[in-house]
Amino acid sequence: MKFGGLIGRIGPLLARRHGDTWHYGLRTGDEHGNPIGVIHGGTLMTLLDQTATLVAIWLTGEKAVMTVQLDTRFLAPAKVGELIEGEARLRHRTQSMLFLDAALSVDGRPVADASVIMKILPRSTKLVPKDG
Repeated sequence: MKFGGLIGRIGPLLARRHGDTWHYGLRTGDEHGNPIGVIHGGTLMTLLDQTATLVAIWLTGEKAVMTVQLDTRFLAPAKVGELIEGEARLRHRTQSMLFLDAALSVDGRPVADASVIMKILPRSTKLVPKDG
């Protein structure tokens, strides 16, 4: 998948549907790592957030959503060059909020996970201000 903004600079983000869920992936390179050869925590958090966001958008029928809270747990290092896979699942939903669990793994080995709260935005919400 091709995106602009931060995820566009980190990606490309790989995507595949598996049954009724989506799975995302990032093939990591030197630009994702820190000086000791492991993937930077900011990259993992960005991938967790993007995975949860894309699943939330899919679950809401493509409504805009915004992350309100992202509680992250780093479980094991991922190394430069590895494919990190992400998935997210809905835990609870209200009229205006989604509560999701997101997880990242490398070859089935857990790397990081997060509890994510997302706000469903009204259709009229403009996320990018107009110039001028």
